[in-house]
Amino acid sequence: MARVVLVHGVAQQTMGPETLLAQWLPALRDGLTLAGGTLASEQVTMAFYGDVFRRAGTRTLGEPPLTAADVTDPLDQELLLTWWAEAARIDPGVTGPAATTRLRTPFVIQRALDALSHSRFFTGLADHLLVGALRQVRRYLTEDDLRQRIRRRVRDALTEDTRLVVAHSLGSVVAYEALHAATTTHPPALITLGSPLGIRGMIFDRLVPAPQAGAGQWPGQVRSWTNIADRGDVVALVKALAPVFRGGALTDVAVHNGVKAHDARPYLTARETGAAVRAALEPLP
Repeated sequence: MARVVLVHGVAQQTMGPETLLAQWLPALRDGLTLAGGTLASEQVTMAFYGDVFRRAGTRTLGEPPLTAADVTDPLDQELLLTWWAEAARIDPGVTGPAATTRLRTPFVIQRALDALSHSRFFTGLADHLLVGALRQVRRYLTEDDLRQRIRRRVRDALTEDTRLVVAHSLGSVVAYEALHAATTTHPPALITLGSPLGIRGMIFDRLVPAPQAGAGQWPGQVRSWTNIADRGDVVALVKALAPVFRGGALTDVAVHNGVKAHDARPYLTARETGAAVRAALEPLP
């Protein structure tokens, strides 16, 4: 049974558990090798939920690509403008939103999409992919049936042999919530990569279970939590989660992923991630 459970983020709806695992596993093992550890392939599994977002096929040519005109939900708009402001703050090449652009107009939304697609963090990412990512985050947070289905994928992947959950981006939100309901004899460690968990209002305040007295609740019986973030990762807006989530051993670690600040694979290949993985897999006392 798997000792390590991986949980992916958004925009994986056309992938599958084995296809995605084939991309992540070499990166995970590379990072672990840098930290002086080893891991057999059969000890790792992918808790895959991307297909939950995949539309059923039709007999037509399909729907037109998503555009700025489709960003009408207030949560989508707020998250997009937050990413834009953060990208402008850390990337001199990105013109930021002025105070007047907080108005949610199609023109402003298009400006935000253009700015992000030309930033060094989202270079070459088409508008429809950015809009799709926003929708997936919002749907997870607002559609209870879908949220339950996705969390169940993670819970079903956990076994008594699981020692570690590694979760990226939206997957860190899924894993955090799923681990609250997990009951195992040996609670696993948690590693979050590029996590948006600390974004108040949009993410943090919508967590289940809800924060108490301004602090996030500890994720169930998780024995340790390492949060890893790149300074330039605009999705991981709040880099330090230790002040936000209390009740256990949470360590924040900074890495440098280069221009692909939010991609899962640079996170996984980092020596710092490998060290956290190695520590989590050491024999329990």
